[in-house]
Amino acid sequence: MAMLFATIAFSIDAMLPALPQIAAELVPSDPNRAQFILTSFVLGMGLGTFFAGPLSDSYGRRGVILAGSVLYCAGAALAWAGPTLEAVLVGRLVQGLGAAGPRIVSVALIRDLYSGRQMARIMSFAMMVFTLVPAVAPLVGAGIIALTGWRGIFAAFILFSGVSMVWLMLRQPETLPLAARSPLRVGPLVAALREVLRTRVAQVSILMQALLFAALFGTLSQIQFLFDQTFGRAESFPLWFAGIALVAGSASFLNAQLVVRLGMRRLIKVALTAQVIASGGMAALVLSGAVPDWAGFAAFMLWVTGVFFMVGFTLGNINAIAMEPLGHIAGMAASVISALATVAGVLLAVPIGLAFDGTIGPLALGVAVLAALALALQQRLPSAGR
Repeated sequence: MAMLFATIAFSIDAMLPALPQIAAELVPSDPNRAQFILTSFVLGMGLGTFFAGPLSDSYGRRGVILAGSVLYCAGAALAWAGPTLEAVLVGRLVQGLGAAGPRIVSVALIRDLYSGRQMARIMSFAMMVFTLVPAVAPLVGAGIIALTGWRGIFAAFILFSGVSMVWLMLRQPETLPLAARSPLRVGPLVAALREVLRTRVAQVSILMQALLFAALFGTLSQIQFLFDQTFGRAESFPLWFAGIALVAGSASFLNAQLVVRLGMRRLIKVALTAQVIASGGMAALVLSGAVPDWAGFAAFMLWVTGVFFMVGFTLGNINAIAMEPLGHIAGMAASVISALATVAGVLLAVPIGLAFDGTIGPLALGVAVLAALALALQQRLPSAGR
């Protein structure tokens, strides 16, 4: 499951070192548009999420994961061959559609076997890998670029997905027996959709995850440009990003150790409160010009590590809380919750990414506002599923 989760992180973070070259080659007159290489993938993943879960409820978990992986590889091949930015974006969109299978159905597969805090614990370990992969993905991406150019990264995506597919076929049994599968008919699908959308904990979870995804995607879309244009450290970016990912990855490990004892709600509240304070303070300092040049990069590194650290203490827990009362329709629930949260997160992240002005200020302010809204919503989570 961790490998399937890692497919998403690898697909996003390995592209980061390539953005300047893609911008220079395909859109030299408007380099900011290269950010859409990331958001188009995430958008496709969000759209595909609507279908992956219901299909897995009808046809089983393994088959849908494998079919999604094949579509992911086809999208990577399209992006590799794309002569224009628009063609590459179409390939990335298809790649994201396919990635929805491994990403969403793996959550339903975990819910087939675990629930509550035990599910949160398993999710934390998977999320730990999700956050540790970025430690090596930019380095791998930079190495591939040096050897083959930026298009070679798409061949690496196909190889990575192929290994995951073989591993899944050899090691993971089907977790949804035939007797438990629901027919793929409009009536039952609509009924399950209504149940998810009418469940208050799912409603709040979708909104909270959308806000936090926006903070994460907005940060990812700008981080390469911040290292390059703001701090002049483009060459060493993969190494710095590896350090950020290694430190931030410990959040999911800590969450896995603490969640059974302290509960999901308490950890979410602490993480969001800390982020509001950190991002609000960073935005105030940068926008007021109070950060001296010699301290700017150090302050940025501490802050951006904190953003990724927050993800490890929030997203897995929020998702586990939302899934707790919906185990009987786990596939549909995982699809609806993740799809709506991801698509909304992308839409919220786009203006944050385009607001880049060469400083950390707009991004830090955006993250502070998003975290504050998520914290306010957290108070509305029902008391069940602590």
